[in-house]
Amino acid sequence: MARAISMSTSTAQGPDRPMRADARRNYDRLLGEARTAFAEHGTDASLEDVARRAGVGIGTLYRHFPNRHALMNAVFQEALSALLERSRELAGAEQPCRALVEWLGAIVTHAGEYRGLAQALMSASRDETSALAQCHTPLREAGARLLSRAQESGSVRADVSIDDLLQLTNAIALAAEQTPDDPALADRLLLLTLQGLKGREEPPRG
Repeated sequence: MARAISMSTSTAQGPDRPMRADARRNYDRLLGEARTAFAEHGTDASLEDVARRAGVGIGTLYRHFPNRHALMNAVFQEALSALLERSRELAGAEQPCRALVEWLGAIVTHAGEYRGLAQALMSASRDETSALAQCHTPLREAGARLLSRAQESGSVRADVSIDDLLQLTNAIALAAEQTPDDPALADRLLLLTLQGLKGREEPPRG
């Protein structure tokens, strides 16, 4: 999930200088193997195994991704782009409260692709120095716009904050991750979220 990352990025921390061709190949292989490893084993998958499967040493991995959160940030970039695009599509929805909850549901879906991602995103929201904060910050800004519109319409209570909503959303994703035998759990919890958010108008989903 790194197609949104600049081709001039020499590490997961941000643009520096253009990569040599061999460095770019190593970067792309590492990212591909990380996606596979995180999907199969969760975000606590062995970074040594990721490097080995990419055909490079662990030192090469750390030159591109200084820590696990930096690698997770790079892996999550494509999903982040999709979530930001979806927030823009929902910005003009006729029912702002439902639009907000639909977007929160999309976060749950994407977080569920990698075991451990929801927990990591919850932690990143409290640590601005984490590389994953690069994902949390644009998500927070996009969600705040949807929330503000819903509050202005009167369909969401004025005392609701986007930080609380994102923490609740990640908690729902974590609960769904830990309860794989109940695939409807996330939808039920999101319905409860919708009911708790409501100010006036917009009946609950049914």
